[in-house]
Amino acid sequence: MYAPRVIFSMLGALAVFAVATYWLNGSLSGTAIKTVICAVLLQAGYFGGVLYLVWRESRSRTSRPVVKREEVEKLPVRPFKGSEPFNR
Repeated sequence: MYAPRVIFSMLGALAVFAVATYWLNGSLSGTAIKTVICAVLLQAGYFGGVLYLVWRESRSRTSRPVVKREEVEKLPVRPFKGSEPFNR
């Protein structure tokens, strides 16, 4: 979720909502109140979406097998050869 895109999309949706609400009701004060309520609901939905993405990522990280430090130290390491291209 790219933040500027989300903000501009939200502002566009709020503008369309405000125009449609004003066209249906004809009340400027009612349109302003309903548009503010809509903005709060959009922000709550965006916040909930971000929380869901963080929860899903943390869940996937905890389900991966954890490599213990002793196992990391047992991994074979080839010596550095500076004459080879890209140290293959």
